[in-house]
Amino acid sequence: MSEWRVVPLGDLYSFRSGLSKPRSAFGSGYGFLSFKDVFYNYFVPEDLTELVESTEHEREVCSVHRGDVFLTRTSETMEELGMSCVALRDYPNATFNGFTKRLRPKKDHRIVPEYAAYYFRSPTFRRDVTAMSSLSTRASLNNDMLERLTMLLPEVDEQERIGCILKGLDDKIELSRRMNRTLEAIARAIFKSWFVDFDPVHAKADGREPVGMDPETAALFPDSFQDSPLGKIPKGWEVAALSEIADFVNGAACQKYPAEPGEPSLPVIKIRELGQGVSAQTDRARLDIPEKHRADDGDVLFSWSGTLLCKIWTGGPCFVNQHLFKVTSANHPRWFFLRWINRHLEAFREVAAGKATTMGHIKRSDLSEARVLIPGSTLLGKMTQTLSPIVEKQIECQRESRLLQLTRDALLPKLLSGALRIDERHLASEVYADEALGEASPSAGV
Repeated sequence: MSEWRVVPLGDLYSFRSGLSKPRSAFGSGYGFLSFKDVFYNYFVPEDLTELVESTEHEREVCSVHRGDVFLTRTSETMEELGMSCVALRDYPNATFNGFTKRLRPKKDHRIVPEYAAYYFRSPTFRRDVTAMSSLSTRASLNNDMLERLTMLLPEVDEQERIGCILKGLDDKIELSRRMNRTLEAIARAIFKSWFVDFDPVHAKADGREPVGMDPETAALFPDSFQDSPLGKIPKGWEVAALSEIADFVNGAACQKYPAEPGEPSLPVIKIRELGQGVSAQTDRARLDIPEKHRADDGDVLFSWSGTLLCKIWTGGPCFVNQHLFKVTSANHPRWFFLRWINRHLEAFREVAAGKATTMGHIKRSDLSEARVLIPGSTLLGKMTQTLSPIVEKQIECQRESRLLQLTRDALLPKLLSGALRIDERHLASEVYADEALGEASPSAGV
């Protein structure tokens, strides 16, 4: 650690606040780094989707260059203060939000941007920010506070190695997420073609072969329509209630089963955790909660109040809170009821928005009123051969992302404190990743 230095941020960076513009200035003009962009990303997004009308002088003094660090400088809560992201390239003509601070590296110091991105998101720096901001009546960071904060700075070559390891994990996480988004788009398009637009049936009714479908599958689709309460539907298909194709098991009041320190327990998944897809930082409950309220990777969970979100859970073993349904079916495949629930989500949200409660919700009667279409069992089985592998691949991608995130979060404090060191031999070695992952694995107690 002798070559690692603790340096005041004021010695390393110059500070500047961003642009504060009226609402009328947004929507057109030049790229703009928003508060949300800074809050949710380690790195400045490749494309800045927000636009602002800015002057040449504003674009000059509030520019965004490679190596710039952006910190949220004001917030209602300590947890949202000092969140950071770092620019990995120059963004011509872009400016940044007035509720953030830009830290621009001074010329007499070289700081690797990838290292900086992870340092400013590290538990050590986050604790320092919280401690500093607690001196203020409102969560805020001013220049004086920033100057008193410090940065642990190794030699440049080690900064590069640390950044390389952690950025490599984040790149893999993003690759898995992109793959998952692609798979979701494919599954959604297939479902819409079959169950909403009835493309194969229209094609056969017109004497055409269905596009992108083998003859064996095409033969299972009817070539005409019939009347139904939902209008014209494929001949031979049935209309049923959403509540008839799956069982919606309400979660438990897990607060009645609090776990004592050291007692066997599982995390409790609530609305927020379902949206984030993680079980960390949640309450825990004893194992004597009825088994029906337990969920694991691959289970379909549905928040019937608040967000009204339905997704496949891949955050590991957990108990389900009373504001969630665990959705199962003995007679229909997972992709089938998952797709139909998601198909009705917008209508459910409209119902929930109309309820005079502090948190909108739906009732079981809404599940009974929601209608679905059921094809013949042979056709449904053939559809399952197409869509079930997509669902399984999605689960695989989500679990991989979760494991990579856990690995990154376990490695990050060890690398940024110098407890785990990297040299050129390790970085070039094919076995280094396995060594590092093994040492930093959550199961290893890190």
